[in-house]
Parts: sequence; structure tokens; C-alpha cells
Amino acid sequence: MLASGRRQLLVCTGFAVLSLLAPSNGASNSTETLNQGHNKTGNPLEMTPRVSFQLKLHALFHWSSFGFLMPLGIILVRMSSKSQNGGCIRLLFYCHVISQVAAVLLATGGAVLSLMNFENSFSNSHQRVGLALYGVMWLQPIIGFFRPERGVNVRSLWYFFHWLLGIAICATGIVNVYIGLHTYHERTTKSVRLWTGLLTVEVIFLGFFYLMIDRWSYMMKQGHASVEQLRPTDNRRTYPTTLRKELAIVQE
Repeated sequence: MLASGRRQLLVCTGFAVLSLLAPSNGASNSTETLNQGHNKTGNPLEMTPRVSFQLKLHALFHWSSFGFLMPLGIILVRMSSKSQNGGCIRLLFYCHVISQVAAVLLATGGAVLSLMNFENSFSNSHQRVGLALYGVMWLQPIIGFFRPERGVNVRSLWYFFHWLLGIAICATGIVNVYIGLHTYHERTTKSVRLWTGLLTVEVIFLGFFYLMIDRWSYMMKQGHASVEQLRPTDNRRTYPTTLRKELAIVQE
């Protein structure tokens, strides 16, 4: 019942995104503007306010998807694997599902916006990598929804493939956001240093937080001696290594 509800929500949300991004009467004009701007002369692209808004919306969708929600989902599922509380594990898992579904929908919205309103000759790396991502990213939630139960033999293989594909999509998407910013700078001559810097800071922070999940509990234990370390191994009095050597020499 719950899985069926999630699928229905996914389908309804997808239709909503597609309807919102459907081309209007001025969509063809936007495409013509892009074609004329990126002409044989190589002059900078002169954008209308409409085209500028569409480009910014396209960038926002993909930044939010590949640059934030997908890494956040990976972090959430990592946190759930370290938790010992059943309720917390379920909460983190559902947050992981919601963040990844939202990421796929946002990326799909950015793809629809690009295909319907922009010039798509696929002559640059940003468009080619984006096309590959659009085809692969929908495979990930499908694999996630049809995960096998724990204890089944193929569960380990499914987990490895789901994890590896998720990391690959997320990393490739982040790289493509960088490529998109560079392409935007080439076509418009507008500076993107601020946005590139902000994206870099965000990626570094998320990567650092991801690595800290494994080390945090270990770091907290460093200031406290464990019971095994305080408990003597035998009934004899223990001494530091150097002192034991000196006592052995004196006894001889």
C-alpha cells in the first residue's frame, strides 16, 4: 500500500512538473533567440529577459538536484546505516527517498525546460553529458523501488549496484553543473566566479560531512578509555614497558 502510494505520488508530481514547463507561445521565439545569439560570428549571446529567466531556472533546477538533493540523500542513507534506533532509521530512509525523488523530478524539469526552449545541437560537453544523465537517472529510482528483501541472495548485488550508480550519477551531475556554468560564461561573457565558488564550498562541506559520519563516533571515543583498557589482563601488578625491563635486570 505504501509503495503504491509513493508510485502514485511520483507519477502525479511528474505530470505536474511537465504541465508547468510546457512550452508557451513564446517558446519558439526563445529557441530562435538562442540560435541567433550563438551564430557563426561567435559574438556573445544577447539574451531577452525571458531567455535569461529560463536559463537561470534551468541552472537552479540542476544545481538543486545534482548539487544538493542527491548528495543529501546519500548522506541520509549513510547516517541510517550508522544509527541503532529503528525509528530513526525509518525516518532517515524516508527522507532519503523523498530527497531523491525530488532530485529526479527537478532534474527532469530542467531537462524538459532545456529541450523545449533552448537550442539543442549537442555540440558541447554540457549538453552531451546532460543527455546521458537524463537517460540514466531514472534508472536509479526504479532500482530503488524494486529492491529485494533483506536475506535474499541478490540483495548484496542490488545494494552495490544501487550505491555505485547513485554515486556516479551524483558526481557526474555536479561536474556537469560546473561545465554548464563555464558554458554560460562562454556564451554570455558574464562572470560566474561567485556561483562557481559557492558550488565549490557547498560540495566541500557535503563531502566533509559525509566523511565525518564514519569518524564521528570514533573521535568521540578517543577522550574516554574503554572498560577493556582499564581492566587488568591478569592478577599481577602491571608496570610500563621500560620499568618492567629494569626490574627484570635487577632480579637477575
